[in-house]
Amino acid sequence: MKYLLTGHETERLTFRLLQPEDFNTWVDLFKAKNSAKFLKLDPKLSEVELCKLWFDKCFHRYENELGGMNVLIDKATNRFVGQCGLLVQTIEEVKRLEVGYSVLPAFWNQGYAFEAASKCKHFAFENNFETSLISMVHVDNIASEKVALKNGMGFEKKIKDFNIFRIDKDNWTPPQ
Repeated sequence: MKYLLTGHETERLTFRLLQPEDFNTWVDLFKAKNSAKFLKLDPKLSEVELCKLWFDKCFHRYENELGGMNVLIDKATNRFVGQCGLLVQTIEEVKRLEVGYSVLPAFWNQGYAFEAASKCKHFAFENNFETSLISMVHVDNIASEKVALKNGMGFEKKIKDFNIFRIDKDNWTPPQ
């Protein structure tokens, strides 16, 4: 589980593994408009079915050393804010490491996604996991695109309905 940030912290967040008892909290993400589309899931499924698929994917990643999403807990309130992590992806038959992030609607536009994504970027480069990182963002998900850009990534290319943003380790500035 080398790609997971379990136990790591940022100024406002603590990272931990997803747990089955998180289900009822995380299902709220799928009540938000376009969340299924933005996460490459079938929007015809119910919120509960979407959440089950998400949990199955997360636990599959944990069990198969494919990285995974870490739960983000607000240190001040102990509330579940969202998920963020390093994900092994195969894109056009090439394995790449993605910084993925999703925040519950109640916490949008508060800087949590960037704070967590930045931590993941630094963790990946400090541990020499890859020489570049990506974030895959649905073309209509402007908020997530802004997070990728703020995280130092530039547009690489478009694949179907997703834009790929990338940062190379050579262009990375370690935290002070």
